[in-house]
This record gives sequence, structure tokens and C-alpha cells, in this order.
Amino acid sequence: MKQFLVRSSLMFGVLLMIVATLSQDVLAADYEADYGTENNVAEANGGMVVSAHPLASEVGLDILESDGNAIDAAIAMQFTLNVVEPMMSGMGGGGFMVVHDGATGETTIVNSRERAPAGATPDMFLDEDGEPIPFEERVMQGTSVGVPGTLKGLDTAHQMWGTMAMPDLVDPAIHIASEGFPIDDVLAFSIEDSQEKLMESAASEVFFNDGEPLAEGDTLVQEDLAHTLQLIRDNGIDHFYNSEIAEALANTVQKFGGSMEKDDLMQYDVTVDEPVWGEFKGYDIATMPPPSSGGVFLLQMLGILDGFDLSQYDMKSWEKYHLMAETMHLSYADRGEYAGDPEFVEVPIEGLLHPDYLEERRNMISLDSVIEEPEPGNPFDYQGGMADYDSVDQPGDKVDGQTTHFSIADQYGNVVSYTTTIEQVFGSGIMVPEYGFMLNNELTDFDAEPGGANEVQPNKRPLSSMTPTIVFDDGKPMLTVGSPGGQTIITSVLQTIINNFEYEMELQAAVEEPRIFTNGMENYTYEERVPSDVIDRLNGMGHNFGDEPESLGNVNSILIDQENGTFRGVADSSRNGAALGLEPVAQ
Repeated sequence: MKQFLVRSSLMFGVLLMIVATLSQDVLAADYEADYGTENNVAEANGGMVVSAHPLASEVGLDILESDGNAIDAAIAMQFTLNVVEPMMSGMGGGGFMVVHDGATGETTIVNSRERAPAGATPDMFLDEDGEPIPFEERVMQGTSVGVPGTLKGLDTAHQMWGTMAMPDLVDPAIHIASEGFPIDDVLAFSIEDSQEKLMESAASEVFFNDGEPLAEGDTLVQEDLAHTLQLIRDNGIDHFYNSEIAEALANTVQKFGGSMEKDDLMQYDVTVDEPVWGEFKGYDIATMPPPSSGGVFLLQMLGILDGFDLSQYDMKSWEKYHLMAETMHLSYADRGEYAGDPEFVEVPIEGLLHPDYLEERRNMISLDSVIEEPEPGNPFDYQGGMADYDSVDQPGDKVDGQTTHFSIADQYGNVVSYTTTIEQVFGSGIMVPEYGFMLNNELTDFDAEPGGANEVQPNKRPLSSMTPTIVFDDGKPMLTVGSPGGQTIITSVLQTIINNFEYEMELQAAVEEPRIFTNGMENYTYEERVPSDVIDRLNGMGHNFGDEPESLGNVNSILIDQENGTFRGVADSSRNGAALGLEPVAQ
């Protein structure tokens, strides 16, 4: 059965039944996908939403206009992103949410990272000869699929802070999935680029028409996904984990060679955690603790770079980029050695962020040379103890995934910074038949070679780079920031913060300033508008930036002016995102 433009009379009747259940607010809403660039920046007095898709931002703004708070808006936006960015996130994935509660002043992490099923084994990504299965093959196997956490995360956030009824937060997504929306260039490219894996599952019936990928401007209707959302709306989120949906999910994973059982879904739960805190230029930073490596190594890089006084160098100087690249190398060396799930291994956070350790690492960097073989340090020297895992070399074939990040701030002082994912574009490529949602390939974020801090173990959470972050000024939230992009997430957030607070750039300029990324001597990337003579100078020193620039990340951010009560939102122009404000300020 094809799920696109042509609708049978039976489908029409089903859609009528679905639409009949929607709230009057949703029926009155006129969601239109505006893919223009004029919505990249907004300023308002009553609140702000920023996401990578205009329909998700419209839904978030609609929730704020209906007297919902930032957490309500975040929940509704995630349901909507499952529909309009199915290649980036959804109920088949997981994520990390940072919430600042305006009433209590507390900042909390809702960690809905996927977990390995009970049947997972440390050697499950090795072939019969004991060699790592190539990454692109691992991705498309059922062994890559982690137990999804997104919906449990939304449910937990709703119980802790939500004010609107959950059905009202699901309704917009049902409406858009049922009625369809025009495909933008980002989704169209993703479908075309992912044909091989999508054609292996039920996704071939959703994103293709007679074997041809749907294109920009086509209308995407997702009948099965609307049905699943309706089941969740009517029965609650637990229904996803203990019903026929869970059975279908587990059976699909097993069909593709995985071990997941319905019981793995029934046993899944999120954790509610404290942020990891740091400081930069007098501002306090709340960011993500392990099993995400994002927060710890964001703060480590900021701590190392803070000693160089980068602002003495021009924004696009070779000196600035060199110091950044060297800092990235040292931090990613530590990341590869010490980062993992703290429920299973000791992550030496205190040592990694200790001022003396940061100074030790900073002193290794020189403007005159490149560190030819960046090695991890020993942060345990600065906190005691020792690593309870081995140092294991990993294959270098992993491809950085994609994800989505969005931010919300409301008039009540609540702020949400939320990064959510299915890992690669379209995740594993596996869609659950008759339920219409994609499954993650999150377990490929584990090490392929066992023995290290990030080896596969049952119920363990794989290492992540997601870095949703809130920056505070005198205890009040002033900036939210986050990005997609696999390991490049950390450095995209890093450079945005440096642009804001080291170079005192206006928010849009800080987001749009070209970025670099490197996690080792064999892996360098830079964006357009990094001057070619600077790249030549860096490569002449011993760096290995390639010939072709690439886009890095998709930073979405909100700046809050506590003195005058205004919100400024910026959506990175690398996707068709939108910043929309409540009570907008005339431009």
C-alpha cells in the first residue's frame, strides 16, 4: 500500500475518524511549511521556539500561545519532528533534554538515551574472523538498534513539568501526518541519499512512489505513523512499550538479525540526572553528563582555550584555528579513552576538568608546531583511582550521524534545550511495518572492538556526543545552544559559545560563523568562508584540512535578555529551520 498522494476511499474514512478526534485548537491551526530564510531570526517579548523545521516551530509557538509552557512545547515539537524530520529523530530513537525550571530555579537532565537489549554482547559487531564488521553494514543490521527512549523521556518531562494534557500535545503531529506536508530539499536529499537502506524495509512504501524517491515539493502523508500517534494519544505513552507496538518493534528488530525482545521495551526507563557544570568568562554552563561525552569535553575544551585569550587573534586567523584544532585533538584523545556509561564504568569527570589537568594539557600546545600523535592524558592523577577498562584501538570507518536540536524559552522562566536522534540519517533504515516509524542504529555508537570503556554490554547506554546546553548569567538562563552532527556536535557548540562570549558576537553572527572540526590527524573538516590562505597556512604547519569544505552542525539557539525581558532566537541557515516568537518585536 503506497502512503503518499493517492488516497483510497478507505484511507479517507480513516483520516476523517482521526481528524474528528483532534482538539478544536488543532483544527483551527493552519500549519504551513514556510521554507524561506526570513524565519531564521526572531525577537519577541513573550517566549521563543527554535527548531530545524518550520512546522515544528509553528507547533511549538501554537502551544505557547495556548498557555502551555516550554516543556509542553518541547513535547509537542518532538512529536511533530517525528513526522516532518523522520530521518533525524522520533519515537524509535532517544535524546537528552536540559530543563531549567523557572519556578524553582533548578536545572535538570532528562536522559532518554537508548540502551542495549539484554541479548547484546561485546563482540556482536565482529565478524566470524574476529574483525570489525564495516560500519555501513553494522548500521543496517538489527544488532544496531537500541531500545528506544524518546517517548519515555517525553512522558517523564510531562509528569515533572507539563501543564497541558498529553493528547493536546500529540494532536498537531497526528494532523500533519494525516494531512501531509510538502517535502523540503533536506528531506528530499536524505531520501535519495538513503535509498539502499530504506528500500530494505517498510520505509520503501512510505518514501518512494513506484520505486522512485519522493522529491522536493511532493506531499508526504504518513498514514501508519498517524495511526501509531493516535494509539499513543488515546492510550498513553506506556502503550508504546507494552502493547502490540512493542511486539511489532521487537519482531522487526529480530527479522533484521537483532536480539531485542518485548521485555527489553517493558523494562526500559529513563534517568533524571544533574547537569555537569562549568564556567567560562564568568558565565555558568549547565550541560550534559555521561553517557554523553558532550558536556564534559565541551567544558574541557573551553577550559583549555580560556588560557590562550583567543580574542587577541582575529576571528579568522590561523592562530585561532590552530589553537582550536590542537585542543580538539587532545580532548578527543581523552574522549576515546575515558568516556562511557557511568552505570558501567568510572568516567573521571573531576580529573578531566581539574584546573591543573587543563593546564597540563594546555601546556602541550604551541603556536609553532602540531602535536603529531595526540595521546590521552591521565586525569585519574587529579582525582584518584584508576581506569577499570582497557585502551583499545577502534576502526576509523565510523560516519558521523545526524540528529536534531531545538530550544524553547517561555515567559515563566522555563527553558528547554533538547537534542534528539536516531543516529544516522534515517537511523538503521528499518521501519516498523504498519506503525510507520524509523528505528535507530544507536548501538553503533558503541565500540566495535570490545574491552574499552565504551564496549557493548546488556542494558548499557552507548557513548554520545549530544551537547544540549544552557548558559547562565548570575543564576538566570541567558543562552540555550545545541546542534546535531555526531562528534562534530561538541565543537559546533564550543565555537558558538566562544563566538558569543570570547568575541562578543551578535547571536546570528555567532551561529553562522564558519566552523572547523578535527578529532585526530586523519580527520579534518572546515566550512566555507574559512579563508583559503588560512587553510594553506594550517596545512603547511602539519594539519590535514582537505580541499573541499563541508557543512558542520546545525546550531539552534536562544538568547534571553533578563534585563528587558526579550528573547532572540536564531535557526542555523544550514537547514530550513525557524525561530518564532510569542509577542514578536517589530523589526
